[in-house]
Amino acid sequence: MATKDERDVDQLVERCHVMAPNRGFRDRVLSDSQSGISVIGEIKRRSPSKGDLAEGLDPEFIAVAYESGGASCLSVLTDEEFFGGSISDLQRASSACALPVLRKDFTISPHDVCDARLMGADCVLLIAAALSQAELRDFHALATDVGLDVLVEIHDERELEYAVQAKATLIGVNQRDLVTFQVDHARALRMANLIPKGVARVAESGVRHAQDAAELLDAGYHAILVGESLVTAPDPSEAVRLLRNAHR
Repeated sequence: MATKDERDVDQLVERCHVMAPNRGFRDRVLSDSQSGISVIGEIKRRSPSKGDLAEGLDPEFIAVAYESGGASCLSVLTDEEFFGGSISDLQRASSACALPVLRKDFTISPHDVCDARLMGADCVLLIAAALSQAELRDFHALATDVGLDVLVEIHDERELEYAVQAKATLIGVNQRDLVTFQVDHARALRMANLIPKGVARVAESGVRHAQDAAELLDAGYHAILVGESLVTAPDPSEAVRLLRNAHR
């Protein structure tokens, strides 16, 4: 049974408020999307469905490779149980490059939101399927208050409605089913037109090659979040470059 987090949230918020501004995750996604689809390169050691992906992964090396290939941002898994990640992975990757960094984890409490900021992340993930409507709204407001950008992950129209009500300005459509782990490319294509104008749109999971990227660009996405196909590529930098240069 998990130990209850007894830390005072107000004190954590105060610590966040004196930190330097974040590196502008959403702004970078939108800026780079003017010249092609933005690539959010993920640093991911393993996955629940595929097991180990990159034995001996070096976060600094991968971060630099992604940056040199033209990635706009990083996504770093910090969940240890399911993905083999760590806070150290995020901090090492962040310090090795100038790219804004998303903390990819299961954010389920105000403490988690503050921790993302305190560990040096620029953006935090909120998964609509894992939160109540009130939690999504409250955590989004808290994250914004402590200086984080927020990527709200959705799967369907109902979750999109919750994200919009939470005033999300960066929404990710996960093409992978959280229960079956199956990828449904049609989901992202269907959802793209439903996301309101002014919201930065990200397609997540199951992006394998430039053709996938081109189709998502054509559907109206500003960015793709890609992990498995990048960390397993012989040349991660070139793999990012090919995605970034995908055209309609």
